[in-house]
Amino acid sequence: MNGPDVVVGDQRVKVTKVGSGRLRRVQVLVNGRLITAIEQNREKPSRWGQLARKGHQVVQFQDVLTKKYLAVVVDGEVLEYGHK
Repeated sequence: MNGPDVVVGDQRVKVTKVGSGRLRRVQVLVNGRLITAIEQNREKPSRWGQLARKGHQVVQFQDVLTKKYLAVVVDGEVLEYGHK
């Protein structure tokens, strides 16, 4: 998400900025679900925020409809959240 757009599968999606223009975000359609990928806020006290402060690339993935976070990617490594 470092450039002006990203390619996900066969989709080319524009990277936008949110939160006073500082966090990068993209929205993609995955298996019929609209998913938001948003860069981790470095100011958050969570472990993901701590990793981002240390220079790791941390991106959270959220289902737009349910607002549930589905996964986090840290430096390219995916960790899916367990939803019931």
